[in-house]
Amino acid sequence: MSRTRLSVNAAVLLAAAILAPSAVAQTAASTFPNKPIRWIVPYPTGGTSDFLARLIGQRLTEAWGQPVLVDNRSGANGNIGTELAARAAPDGYTLLLVASTFTMNPAVYPKLPFDTARDFAPVTTLLWQPYLLSVHPSLPVASVRQLLDLARAKPGEITYSSGGNGNATHIAGELFASMAKVKFTHVPYRGVGPAIQALLGGEVKLSWASSVAVRPHLASGKLRVLAVTGRKRIAALPDVPTVAESGLPDYVEGNWQMVLVPARTPAPVIDRLNGELVRILRTPELTASIQQTGSDVMANSAAESAELVRADLKRYGQLIRALDIRAD
Repeated sequence: MSRTRLSVNAAVLLAAAILAPSAVAQTAASTFPNKPIRWIVPYPTGGTSDFLARLIGQRLTEAWGQPVLVDNRSGANGNIGTELAARAAPDGYTLLLVASTFTMNPAVYPKLPFDTARDFAPVTTLLWQPYLLSVHPSLPVASVRQLLDLARAKPGEITYSSGGNGNATHIAGELFASMAKVKFTHVPYRGVGPAIQALLGGEVKLSWASSVAVRPHLASGKLRVLAVTGRKRIAALPDVPTVAESGLPDYVEGNWQMVLVPARTPAPVIDRLNGELVRILRTPELTASIQQTGSDVMANSAAESAELVRADLKRYGQLIRALDIRAD
């Protein structure tokens, strides 16, 4: 056989080797999903992540005819469930729903059992939401300015709850205190749900938490909301001002919710997941439900979500080191 023919055959084999994985991925995407999907939520029930997974998971089940099974695996600021997802097969049948705490944990925990930047592939960002700065009715304040005056008069005496050391709600509280130059006493709990229960019971006097966690308790008068931590007021609570307009200019904090899959999940499968999730999020019914929580629907591309992760890993790394926040 001539050298020319050998060269041609080698080139054909090389091209086939290069194209084969792509063809397999395309085939996998065309039949995806053909079995149940596991959606890991690495936080306790009752919070925004759990609410979203169940709300959207039901729509995915209806659209695809395959069950989407929500699996709450809370603990260690989301790291337990996140490690579980990192070790799952990269085939699109394991989803992970994380809050922006995901990009905070590398600075809080020096030795994570996974690589935040490399072990996951973003699919889409579902929403961005502010927190509600809420107080127990026994605290004699009705505004952010009054809270700051009381905190300055009694440094360290006002306690606040969070979802745990290094949790996004902890960072929101410490950033507030740092910018206002006041001192609170932080009391961490195992999740935002228990942190709100502590506030309801008067164990602590103050908390930063999502509208999903806080609003069910407002009608009873068991909590009082002083301000919203976003750039604008929310439609569900139009009379509640932002922190920035209430006495602490430039303070804006909140969190996003994002869907990830294990790294090396085929791009066509990620594209299919992105397309269906974005479609669901942009339906009027889902958009309205999310906006009722005071959140803004994001529904962006996988590339845009990846850039958000990169930017927040840097931003929160710098902030957490500056605030000297550490795990237990």
